[in-house]
Amino acid sequence: MNLKLRLATMADIPALERLIRESVANLSAEFYTTSQIEGALSHIFGVDTQLISDGTYFIAESGERLAGSGGWSKRKTLFGGDQFKSGRADELLDPLSEAARLRAFYVHPECSRRGVGSRILSACEDAARAAGFKRIELVATLPGERLYSARGYVRGEALGLPMADGESLPAFLMTKELS
Repeated sequence: MNLKLRLATMADIPALERLIRESVANLSAEFYTTSQIEGALSHIFGVDTQLISDGTYFIAESGERLAGSGGWSKRKTLFGGDQFKSGRADELLDPLSEAARLRAFYVHPECSRRGVGSRILSACEDAARAAGFKRIELVATLPGERLYSARGYVRGEALGLPMADGESLPAFLMTKELS
């Protein structure tokens, strides 16, 4: 697949919102219930404009199609789009003592398992490394865990991401040392 990577802009938000909905609804179906998917789309997953403003959010395009997106962060927030207000911590991380965050990875269902996520992941790791980070961590959803494990991330603590309806979304903390 011929991919072009670029940094996202605010003008990309409508396309990113469509990508997130399609990605989560389709690629999460074998791991989560319909109720969990809808709750996550309403309360957790979404565009994080801080990543776009920071210049740390990538878009992968294949021709005219938005094939995927994902980013990294130098801020304390671990997960969640703009609508996820609790747990937001926009303070900057110390690259010498704290891990960068891998954030908001979504792949179009028709581009899944074709190297899109890996290509974005490599760009994020390279950028975090260039910013002085020695480690990177993320909250992996069940569909994403395979990608991160294959790329050397170590699964840690099991988490339940809280949703407003009292349900939670199973996920895992994962980390990797950046060489």
